Amino acid sequence: MSRYRPPSAPVSNYITPEGERALSEELEYLWRKERPLVTQQVSDAAALGDRSENAEYIYGKKRLREIDRRVRFLRKRLEYLTIVEQLPTNQAKVYFGAWVVLMDEQEQSLNIRLVGPDEIDPSRNYISIDSPLGKAIMGKQLDDEIKFQSPSGIKHFCIEKIEYRSP
Repeated sequence: MSRYRPPSAPVSNYITPEGERALSEELEYLWRKERPLVTQQVSDAAALGDRSENAEYIYGKKRLREIDRRVRFLRKRLEYLTIVEQLPTNQAKVYFGAWVVLMDEQEQSLNIRLVGPDEIDPSRNYISIDSPLGKAIMGKQLDDEIKFQSPSGIKHFCIEKIEYRSP
């Protein structure tokens, strides 16, 4: 078995100011609060003696590796992100950061917001601009028909409303 992994698909480097703030706060929390706490717990567990059978030591070291991996990822990612603070000049079309109301064939509405891949949150209806639906509605305007391939089959939507909110 080889260790080769195919390169991941390129993702957009756009983020909203709120998303950038959330990533920065997560980085700050992990580096300033959680990592020192876990480091102290590992140090205390190491002082107990035999480390080979010390579960607190083993799992503490594992947690430290997870924290360090996430901190490295966040630092690199925050370097390359482009924060989109300006609203588009043409607000009649769907662009990054837009709130969009879609109507499906059964007359049910779907209210979504287009955000970067680092901000996806299904509970708040935030979808990525790299998703199939995000790609399908990008650049469209009111009353445009959208057809895209979802995991459950082809879906049809109509754009009912486009709204931009200042951060």
